[in-house]
Amino acid sequence: MAEPVRVSRLTDQEGQRLQQIGRRGSTISVRYRRAMMLLASAGGNRVPVIAQLVQADEDTVRDVIHRFNEIGLACLDPKWAGGRPRLLSPDDEDFVVATATTRPARLGQPFTRWSLRKLVAYLRKVAGRVIRIGREALRRLLARRGVTFQRTKTWKEPTDPERDARLDRIEYLLENFPDRIFAFDEFGPLGIRPTGGTSWARQGRPDRVPATYHRTHGVTYFHGCYSIGDDTLWGVNRRRKGAANSLAALKSVRAARPDGAPIYVILDNLSARKGTKIRRWAQKNKVELCFTPTNVSWANPIEAHFGPLRQFTLANSNRPNHPVQTRELHRNLRWRNQNARHPDVLAAQRRERARVRSEKGIRWGGRPLPVTA
Repeated sequence: MAEPVRVSRLTDQEGQRLQQIGRRGSTISVRYRRAMMLLASAGGNRVPVIAQLVQADEDTVRDVIHRFNEIGLACLDPKWAGGRPRLLSPDDEDFVVATATTRPARLGQPFTRWSLRKLVAYLRKVAGRVIRIGREALRRLLARRGVTFQRTKTWKEPTDPERDARLDRIEYLLENFPDRIFAFDEFGPLGIRPTGGTSWARQGRPDRVPATYHRTHGVTYFHGCYSIGDDTLWGVNRRRKGAANSLAALKSVRAARPDGAPIYVILDNLSARKGTKIRRWAQKNKVELCFTPTNVSWANPIEAHFGPLRQFTLANSNRPNHPVQTRELHRNLRWRNQNARHPDVLAAQRRERARVRSEKGIRWGGRPLPVTA
C-alpha cells in the first residue's frame, strides 16, 4: 500500500511563515489556500480532510504537497508565463541568482548589500565567466526567480534539545493511532471591536464596519480541542488562560473516549500545561501529553483549523459583547462539524485504519510500539 502523501518536515522558519499566513490571511487567495494545505498536512491531517478544509480537489492538494517537497515555500506563488526564449542559459541564471543572494563581502566586495548597478558591474567582470545583462533585465530575472529586495530580519536559533524526538513521537502517533489522538490549544485573545475582513460587494462599494478605539469589554480565550480521527472541533470560551482551564479542556478530551483506553493529546509546552496537578491527572487517566517543541507550534494539528475559524467568525464582524460573539463562534463550530467530512469518506477511512492496524498487529487501545530508527 502506498504511503500517505504528506509534506516533508518543516523547518522552523517555514512553519512560522505558514502559520503567519494562516492566521493573518492573504489578499492572494491562491497563496492562502496553498499555505493552509501545507500547514494542515504538517499537522498530520490526511489529504481528504485537507481537501474538505480548503474546498479543493484531492489531486490539487497532492500536487501542492509534492511541489513543496521539491521547491519549498516557492510553491505558494505558482508562475504561469510565456514569451520569447530567454537569452541566458539556465546555468547563467542560476549563477546570477546565487551571486545576488550571496553577501558581497564574501565575494571580496567592499559593501554589505548589492544594488542593481553594482551587481551588473560585478557580473560583467567576474573571473572565468562574463554575463552581460542590463539592470531592468536583471530586476525581472530576480523577480521571476523569487528574489526580491527586502529588509533583513533577525531569527532565533532553535533551543529545544528534544525537538527531533518530540516531532518523531508526534508523527509516529499520527501515523499509527489517529483515532486516539487529540490536539489542544488556545485561540485568542478575542476582543469586542469591529474587525475588518473580506466579502463580496459591488466594485467600488466595499462593505464597511465602524471604527472604534474603546475597549471596555476585556478579552476572552477560546480553549479548543480537536479530534484527529473524527475531524471534530469543539471548545469553550474563558476569561483567561491558566492551568485550571487547561485541565478542564483535557477532561473534555478524556470524556470523548470514555472506554478507558490510552489517548494522546498534542499541545504546546507552556508552563500552564506542565503543572503537577495536570501531570498527575494525566497519568491517572491514561492520557499521554505530547508537547510540541519550543517555537514549533505549527506541529499541532489544531493550528490549521484556527485559521478558518478566525476568518469566518471574527473577520468582518461587529459584535456587541462577548456572549453574542461566543454564541456565534459556537454556531460556526456546530456547522463546521456537521459539514466537515462526508459520512461515506469517514467510514471508508475508519475501515482502512482498522485494516492497517490488523496487518501491523496493533491492538486497539494498546500502548504504541516503540519508535525504531
